[in-house]
Amino acid sequence: MAGGQTDGEDKVSLELTEEIIQSMEVGMAFRDYTGRISSMDFHKTSNFLVTASDDESIRLYDVANATCLKTINSKKYGIDLVSFTSHPTTVIYSSKNGWDESLRLLSLHDNKYLRYFRGHHDRVVSLSLCARAEHFISGSLDRTVLLWDQRADKCQGLLRVQGRPATAYDDQGLIFAVAFGGSIRMFDSRNYEKGPFEIFSVGGDVSDANVVKFSNDGRLMLLTTKDGHVHVLDSFRGTLLGTYNVKPVSSNSTLEACFSPEGMFVISGSGDGSVYAWNIRSGKEVGSWLSNENETPVIKWAPGSLMFVTGSSELSFWIPDLSKLAAYVGRK
Repeated sequence: MAGGQTDGEDKVSLELTEEIIQSMEVGMAFRDYTGRISSMDFHKTSNFLVTASDDESIRLYDVANATCLKTINSKKYGIDLVSFTSHPTTVIYSSKNGWDESLRLLSLHDNKYLRYFRGHHDRVVSLSLCARAEHFISGSLDRTVLLWDQRADKCQGLLRVQGRPATAYDDQGLIFAVAFGGSIRMFDSRNYEKGPFEIFSVGGDVSDANVVKFSNDGRLMLLTTKDGHVHVLDSFRGTLLGTYNVKPVSSNSTLEACFSPEGMFVISGSGDGSVYAWNIRSGKEVGSWLSNENETPVIKWAPGSLMFVTGSSELSFWIPDLSKLAAYVGRK
């Protein structure tokens, strides 16, 4: 990728700093979408990225070579959320047609459905796959959270919630979180039937949950809400470490935020398409980038890399401009 990582050194050895964050700029963009990008996911152990968009397409990218490898259309069912399984060319996705809320296991290699997961009766708004097993969880506007095994058609467990749910597994797959109604409920994935072992408050914000995520090391978690708040908590004690307010708020889009790989920074979109970054330790805003968009972008940080990606009406890869950083000028 022009201007991006050239080898393993930049990808691994450069420690992410505020200076590097501030130098981030779009190094590559794909502008051939005819609908807004609604979801995307990086595969954890390959160079692949998958996107879903309102033009009813699923696209597979080779990030290392900045190329789109494949486009698959889902005209019959539509597509909203998409996540990789452990296999780099197999995904699970939710539909967006309003009449069939099944989840689908799809092989991108040969465009074949491997399994249907039926159980929800309204739009699926949260999808999280376990990194260590063939399990995943889904949350729906029907106020249920369903637990699945990729090898079985029927759900393995059901949790009822009192609001729009956001769900996430931790990186070890031992714990999952379900957020709704101003709190985050923590479950042991092996004994979820016993109910949550912890319930964390998020400072009185009772607006609808958008997304909940764990940091890579599992020590932190974040929750975004409809009112434009990004809450960061200690995932062991439930202590609220900081709240970042994103303006303007978009009532039509899901507010997404994510941790940087080492968990020092949070980046988020906003309702006018702008992107912001904060230092978790200091609580200060350390970067902002304006946009010509008018929708909240989907945002993901590439695993183990100095790069994040935003998706709206186009797909943009953000990388540091090392020529602007005195410490790296002249480095081979």
